[in-house]
Amino acid sequence: MNIHPIRTESDYKKALRELSAYFDDEPDPGTIEGDRFEILATLVEAYEAKHFPVEAPDPIEAIRFRMEQAGLTVKDLVPSIGQPNRVYEVLNRKRALTVQMIRNLHRNLGIPAESLIGV
Repeated sequence: MNIHPIRTESDYKKALRELSAYFDDEPDPGTIEGDRFEILATLVEAYEAKHFPVEAPDPIEAIRFRMEQAGLTVKDLVPSIGQPNRVYEVLNRKRALTVQMIRNLHRNLGIPAESLIGV
């Protein structure tokens, strides 16, 4: 097995090409090809985490995304945030989310708390 760390963009592209060959016919775990696939995938993930980090979404964008995803309206957010005018204030960034709103949005709509607190 001739595998080495991914240090450059060129190494990364080469590893992606090698890895993509396995996508249509993923090898069985524990085989030589399966081990190669797993090691390449781990190296690619590590390189991507370091060079292309994914930041948590903005809390309001997370709420808007869930609304779009689930076809929700302002009325649907009332149990989690409060009266419609308060919902509009939050969505327009005129009012900050409170801890209780964050808990409610997480519990009622399944929005990750980490996204709502902006970690």
